[in-house]
Amino acid sequence: MSSTPGRRRGPLLALVAAYFVSGTGTALSAVAIPWLVLVTTGSAVATGVAGFAEMAPYVLLQATAGPLVDRLGLRRTFLLGNLAAAVAVFLVFLLGELDALPFGVLLALVATAGAVRGAADAATTPMLPPLARLAHWSDERAVGLYSGANRAGLLIGLPLAGALVALLGPAGTVLLDSISFLVAAVLTAVFVPAVAVTRPPAAEPSAAPGLPHAADGSGLRAYLAQLREGARFLRGDRLLLSLLVLIVITNLLDQAMNAVFLPVWAHDRVHDAVAFGVVGGASGLGMLVGVLLTAWGGRRLPRWITFALCTLLASAPPFFAVAGTDAVLPVAAVFFVCGVFGGVPNPIVGAVQFERVPPRLQTRVLGAMKASAYLGIPFGSLLGGLLAQSVGLTVACVAAGLVMLVVTIAPLVFPVWRGLDRGAPGPAAE
Repeated sequence: MSSTPGRRRGPLLALVAAYFVSGTGTALSAVAIPWLVLVTTGSAVATGVAGFAEMAPYVLLQATAGPLVDRLGLRRTFLLGNLAAAVAVFLVFLLGELDALPFGVLLALVATAGAVRGAADAATTPMLPPLARLAHWSDERAVGLYSGANRAGLLIGLPLAGALVALLGPAGTVLLDSISFLVAAVLTAVFVPAVAVTRPPAAEPSAAPGLPHAADGSGLRAYLAQLREGARFLRGDRLLLSLLVLIVITNLLDQAMNAVFLPVWAHDRVHDAVAFGVVGGASGLGMLVGVLLTAWGGRRLPRWITFALCTLLASAPPFFAVAGTDAVLPVAAVFFVCGVFGGVPNPIVGAVQFERVPPRLQTRVLGAMKASAYLGIPFGSLLGGLLAQSVGLTVACVAAGLVMLVVTIAPLVFPVWRGLDRGAPGPAAE
């Protein structure tokens, strides 16, 4: 007999499992679709366009789908988004197998998949707090498991994709991504009851039900007003704004490292593509370890100093390691250790967001934060390429590392970051 009456871990674990499955499938497509484009078009430019066609709608819907999610409901949006993504990705497989996939159709399908994934992901994160309450778990533990599922999906899916593309071809690998979305929807439909993730409605009682559209002026005005309400809340919370700025800059520089500096280092300095995979895998494994450690022990850690020190220790050293040595094992060791430190802040950030943002605004505010954080990623690749080409890899890494060092010292210096600690005042508590 359970010593904690009413505890139900199953729904939370089912949602985490669904996120892991769909994340693994997305990692498969992240390799298979670019390969499919290269095989069918032979154009690196077309490959880049396909990636942009998927990510741009994803980021846009992350930022703007909040009022839509509030009207449809978290669970329903998650289910519909994953089912729609399964259909769109399945059509990529089917038309690819039939040699009937013009590039324009491929762009339309990946854009559709990106858009519905963005809406589904906007609904996923706000489901964590009520499910954590149901399981009698802290937000740190719930967010840690959720983040760990994502890291594990990438860690497994990316190397697995290479083997599957060789074995099944790119179209066959894309089919597995379609199946993963379907499995995620089934897991959630069966094991996550609707009542467990029901929240107070975000829209005003007078707002018209249903989806807003151009013909319904009042519905459109209400939709835009709800978006503005979320933006006003975010602008009024200095801690969340500081977090957003930090995440945007660190994501931009991390993308420069992962997309440019590390491949150039492996190619030009080490002369071995395996080095790229070893170092990247070490970083991913470290991140997973850090996230899981914080998931289980984060509740006992002081938030502010833990976040500040781990962010500082995780961010700049990899740049200096790549700049300073061509030896693979020392660089991999630095990336692993920094990955462990880098995984620790994620559950802390998630818990703080849930505490400071009222439940009725979470889809809008958290979606806007996540979308904004993605904005730096495309520019990171561009910045990394320009720096490496103009000043050389060593100078580029040192410069990026110094910027990263300055940015990540901020949480130790500025008082606003003390708001990370439990019990700190915030707009949600006022």
